[in-house]
This record gives sequence, C-alpha cells and structure tokens, in this order.
Amino acid sequence: MNRVVARIRNSTSGQYLIRNKKYAPIVFFIGGFVFDSLTLGRIDRAYDLTMLCLHMSSLSFMIYAFNLAEDGRWKNTFLERFEEYFPLAIQFFFGALSSAYVIYFSRSVSLSKTVSFFSIIVILFIANEFLKRKLSNKYLQFSVYSFISFTFFTFMIPVFIKQMNTVVFVVSGLISMACTLALVRKVYRRSASTRRQVHLGKLLSLVVGIYSLIYVFYFFKLIPPVPLALKSGLVGHQVKYEDGKYSVLYEKDEWHVFWRAHRLKLLWRPNEKVYVFTSIFAPTNLEKAVYHRWKWYNVSLEEWEVVEDIGINVRGGRTDGYRGYTYKHWVKPGRWEVEVITEEGLVLGMVDFEIVKTREGATRNTAVKVF
Repeated sequence: MNRVVARIRNSTSGQYLIRNKKYAPIVFFIGGFVFDSLTLGRIDRAYDLTMLCLHMSSLSFMIYAFNLAEDGRWKNTFLERFEEYFPLAIQFFFGALSSAYVIYFSRSVSLSKTVSFFSIIVILFIANEFLKRKLSNKYLQFSVYSFISFTFFTFMIPVFIKQMNTVVFVVSGLISMACTLALVRKVYRRSASTRRQVHLGKLLSLVVGIYSLIYVFYFFKLIPPVPLALKSGLVGHQVKYEDGKYSVLYEKDEWHVFWRAHRLKLLWRPNEKVYVFTSIFAPTNLEKAVYHRWKWYNVSLEEWEVVEDIGINVRGGRTDGYRGYTYKHWVKPGRWEVEVITEEGLVLGMVDFEIVKTREGATRNTAVKVF
C-alpha cells in the first residue's frame, strides 16, 4: 500500500496536486456542492436517504478520527497515512451536507418569513470554504457539527416515520443533541489534546445553546417545514379537474416579463370567484393538513387582515406535488396574499396578487396551464 501511495505522489499528476494543494479546500468545497446538485432529487428517494446518511456517518467518524490524530492514536495503523486528509474530508462532508440543505430548503422556503434561518444555511455553506484553517478550533468544529446534525435529524425522522408535527421536531432535535453530546464525550475521553484545549462545560454549553436557538427559530415560525415543499402556486379565474389533471385559467403577463408567466394584477369582475391553486411536495405516505390563509391588505389601517383559513389534506408521494385549490367568492379590490401554512403555522410559501375591478365583458389576456 505504501508503494502505491509513493508511486501516486511521484507521478506527474501527483506532483501537480502537491504544487497546487493550497487550492484543495475550494476544490473539495465545490466538489461537495456539484456532487449534491447533480445527484440529489427527492428527499424520500432511497438514493438521497442513503447518501445523506453516509455523509452524516462519515462526517461523525472523520471528526472523531481528526481529533484523536493529534494524540498519535492512528500511529502504525491503516489510517496514519491519511491523517493529513482528515480536514479536507471534514470540509467535504460539511460542504456536501450544507449544500444538500440549501437545495432542499430553497424548494420550501418562503423568504418573507424564513429568510433568517435559510440565510444561516447559505452562510454556513459558503463559509465552509474558509473553515479548513479553523477546523483545529474544537469549539467551532462542534458548533458547526451541532447545526448540521440537528438539520439532518429533522429532515430524516419525518421521512422515515411518515409524520410531521411539533412533537416530531422536538424529539428529532433531542435525538440529534444526544448523538452530538455522545460524540463530544467520546472524543473528550479518548483525546488528551482535546482535554487540554477544551473546557468541557463551555463546549457543552455552546452545543446546548445552539440547539436551544434552533428551537427558538422553530417556535417563532422562522423555519420552513421541510420535508414539505411548495412546488407551484398560481392565482386564476377558474380551476377544472378532468381525467386526473387540473386546468387553471389565469392571466398572462406582458411578453417582456420573462421571469414569470402569470400576471400579478388580476382583472376581476363583480360576483366572480378567485381561485388559488398550489402543488405541494410531501414524502411518500406522509399525510399533513395544510391551509391556504387568505389575507387582504387594509390600506386605511396599513396592516394585513386574515380573511379565512381554508384547509387541504396533503398526501405525499407525487413528484410534482399534491395538487389542490381554494377559492373565495366574496372578495374586494386591493392587495391580497395567500400564505400556504401547516397546522403549526409554519410557512411553505405565498401566492401574492392584486385584485383590480373591471367591467363585465372587458378583455383579459388569459391562458390555461395544466398540472
């Protein structure tokens, strides 16, 4: 094995890699993101579940191995020759997991409500490039690991047990914290260098503080309800269901508005219904009550008024999402928004529009979209 390693080091490609090793962190960073972008699809797909579990298990082992390497624990073992790559491996798995969370959260996030938590994920993903030199800081190392672990378990457990609610979220977090504290305890007991560098009480307080902060985000409804995701949302004049397909009659925007197909200003005729159609992805066999919260902006009071919550029971499994719609008959002109929320009040997304009153028979530029 040593001869093979030596041959690789002395080869032209090996010497090139050694000369440019300062670029290795960003290569591993980009590698983790590209790998996930090309391979991850549905969070309940066997491949996705397997890869995320492998990433998390590998990250846990690499952190354990890296911390014990300082004590010469791997001397005269198979792992000794790979010790210099432990930080890069940790960085790769940090990058792979955080990029996976960015991919999944971006499919669900409502920026008006959950931008703060989503920003933490994105910042962690980007900052991973600069973590290599800081990974020796065990406080930082276990802080990032705690956040990654919490997010992992709150993704995985609802998918496996086919349930999603506050109790499941809290229990998922507690399981994650128990695993994190077990790893900290294992490293602390086995590594003399860790005991010299780290005050255990301070580290445990930091880990518990991070978990407490995430719970605060959840109870203030600042975390999107992954693994649910709003695939599409559309306001229209009519919705029909025929032969297993939904047809939505909506208004087209001007040709130069290329970033969306539908018009935000809905030309409404008196006594006409207004429909909001959504498709919501949920893992297979997961059932969840979701609501369309219709809100109207009161200009005189300068605040949003909740008009009505209308429920839809989502059943998971369809790749393009569970389709459903709600409608209002008695509406009035002005700004409207329909929040798509869970029964816990977590926001999946929003459909916003403005109702503009028009006369009967007025021309409207409409089209039909089939879901």
